[in-house]
Amino acid sequence: MTGSAVPKEIEDWFAGRGWTIRQHQRDMFAASQAGKHAMLVADTGAGKTLAGFLPTLADFCPSQFGEVGPPDGLHTLYVSPLKALAHDVQRNLITPVEEMGLPIRIETRSGDTPSDRKKRQRSKPPHILLTTPESLSLLLSYPDSFLMFSGLKRIVVDEVHAFATGKRGDLLALSLSRLQAIAPAMQRAALSATVAEPASFQQWLAPWGDLDQTALVIAEAGADPEVEILLPTEERVPWGGHAATWAIPQLYEQIKANKVTLIFVNTRFLAEYTFQNLWDVNEDKLPIGIHHGSLSREARRKVEGAMARGELRALVATASLDLGVDWGDVDCVVQMGAPKGSSRLLQRVGRANHQLENPSRALLVPGNRFEFLEATAAKDAVDEGQRDGEDFRDGGLDVLAQHVMACACAGSFHEVELMAEVRSSLSYAWIDNDIWDRVLSFVANGGYALRAYDRFKRIVRLKDGTWRLTHPEHAARHRLNAGIIIDSEMLTVRFKNGRSLGRVDEGFAASLSAGDTFAFAGTCLEVLQIKDMDVTVRATSKSALIPSYGGARMPLTTHLAARVRALLDDRAGWGRFPDDVREWLEAQDHRSVMPAPGKLLVESFPHHKRYYSVYYTFEGWNANQSLGMLITRRMEERGLQPGGFVANDYSLGVWGLKPIADPVPLLSPDILADEFVDWVQDSHLLRRAFREVAVISGLIERQQPGKRKSGKQVTFSTDLIYEVLRKHEPDHLLLEAAWADARARLTDVGRLADLLDRAAGELVHLELDRVSPLAVPTMVMMGQERVSQGSVDDELLLEAEGLAGLAMSPD
Repeated sequence: MTGSAVPKEIEDWFAGRGWTIRQHQRDMFAASQAGKHAMLVADTGAGKTLAGFLPTLADFCPSQFGEVGPPDGLHTLYVSPLKALAHDVQRNLITPVEEMGLPIRIETRSGDTPSDRKKRQRSKPPHILLTTPESLSLLLSYPDSFLMFSGLKRIVVDEVHAFATGKRGDLLALSLSRLQAIAPAMQRAALSATVAEPASFQQWLAPWGDLDQTALVIAEAGADPEVEILLPTEERVPWGGHAATWAIPQLYEQIKANKVTLIFVNTRFLAEYTFQNLWDVNEDKLPIGIHHGSLSREARRKVEGAMARGELRALVATASLDLGVDWGDVDCVVQMGAPKGSSRLLQRVGRANHQLENPSRALLVPGNRFEFLEATAAKDAVDEGQRDGEDFRDGGLDVLAQHVMACACAGSFHEVELMAEVRSSLSYAWIDNDIWDRVLSFVANGGYALRAYDRFKRIVRLKDGTWRLTHPEHAARHRLNAGIIIDSEMLTVRFKNGRSLGRVDEGFAASLSAGDTFAFAGTCLEVLQIKDMDVTVRATSKSALIPSYGGARMPLTTHLAARVRALLDDRAGWGRFPDDVREWLEAQDHRSVMPAPGKLLVESFPHHKRYYSVYYTFEGWNANQSLGMLITRRMEERGLQPGGFVANDYSLGVWGLKPIADPVPLLSPDILADEFVDWVQDSHLLRRAFREVAVISGLIERQQPGKRKSGKQVTFSTDLIYEVLRKHEPDHLLLEAAWADARARLTDVGRLADLLDRAAGELVHLELDRVSPLAVPTMVMMGQERVSQGSVDDELLLEAEGLAGLAMSPD
């Protein structure tokens, strides 16, 4: 194919629908014609997917292939973060392919694909294969992958922002490098609607050192979204709670008024909880569905099909559907609870109308007053077109080990050649000879402390520097266990006599150490030990140090946190807030001070014969939860008799039997070098991180032929190896990887470190005679057991009103 003109068949198809090819679609086509890779940033509804596939469709137009005939074999790979998105793209691609009469076969491949189809796809692949990073990596582990991908012309990575900065992105980056080695002429394309720094993703997409051959295409802006904040019609904005149950009656009226309403929540529990509350008020028996990752494949497919056919009036969903799924009849998107980031909100808002010229309509439903401020900050960011996102970091060594094993399964490799291939990706350009040798050594025999065990001997080095499998059975075992997503486990809380009290999320249990106390099932419990999948406890008369916890939490972005601080400091802007929120802030400004930008406010006050301190950090729940653990340890050492703490995205509340006269020593940066290390070593955090990297790297197998290990069995195996390595090889590759995960992902240690570095210069400590208005939402959480997030019960409301009355009363 020569020239840069879009084929006539495609031009005619657009014209037949009354459309014109947009400039960014032509630019993507031109980049492909010039032999370049391309990164596209375009608003939702701008035709991103079609822009990515335009060069592929062109190659199959009769006017281009002429008498030679259409291309044969696998032509284009499409990689998405979600199975649902791949199926949606397949539905949407079939229409232009069929209407233009193009000879293209399109299929999907994921963990849900039947095994016989998977086998056939390797021997007789379709022209376009829609898949996920994990399934692509598995395909590359087969010896016939060299033949299957040798003629690959193009790979399209959709919603690249959703996974490029994490371990799934590491796996995909390595797969891109391998594909480029197999098919050197392959072109890369990436698509996104919500990238804060497009140039960073352009660099991630490009082969290392080949940035000038990677085009960055920025599309024209679409219609501005219409975002509103839903407020109570009769009541006040709640002091506490996250489920926004107050809004259910108003939400139901919205559902009745709209054609289709898509309701997003932040956790699977809240999806079930909101769905049930809507059914309780659904007097008209409207068809309302639910979609989240814990549902069976059949249930998810059923609701996706119902939405595609226009059979639902509303759908409650988690992040399982907030990427790219195109349902044109959705006329309103609702975000229940805090949005946590402007890019995430924009992504979800874009599910409505899904047309560039028409504005998407969205409602934000805050669960409490701080969430109202966060919703306002997110709305302002959307209105201004400001986006946020996660930073890129070095690729994970556990993912690299998995990839090396996949390459060995496909065939023997030369270490120098594979290292060059690995280093051609931005994620692993930092790998040096020493780290590479350690990775190879680990894959070969598990490392120094484990090399005596035959089951860890997976690859062997020949004299010429070539590596191969020690036995073919290792390939089958790798394919059974490869993957990046590790399901979170639930641990059972039980007494020493074996009686069970229930289960807690592993993320919460991981932060506990022997001697810690927490409230559960109406009882204060002391941790005796955490072993396998059990938290063994005893009842105690001590106060619960950790009174609350919740399941998986989306982090509050740094960008949005800064905006919330700015709102608090912008007194002139308070006039646009509801009266009760404005009065709340004015009372705070009168009695105390505002936690403005560049200021770390700490308030201390007595209440009911105890002494409380609230730290307004705005660093997110993970960082605040970790800081609470560390501060209470220091308080204990200094004889301040800590009683407990509670954390949310905005603040940390700590109480004890003695007052904190000066919080500065509690926040000195050396806390990360001393108490942090001790806490991580003593708690379950490092063990949990080690289990995940052990599974990802292939050291521990979750599955054997015909049988899957239980979480308890996997934990038992990894705990044994963990103890061996800590004792005999403390610098083992996986311990290093586990530390990196524990420090970054499990504790947000980067944000915590920044906070501690700023503390000495920014800290403002106020000693008050009673609770401040701003502290009320934090105080409401104190002492309240929250096994799962839900509605604010009567007791919590009464406590909130009592505290609020005290805080808001005149001097």
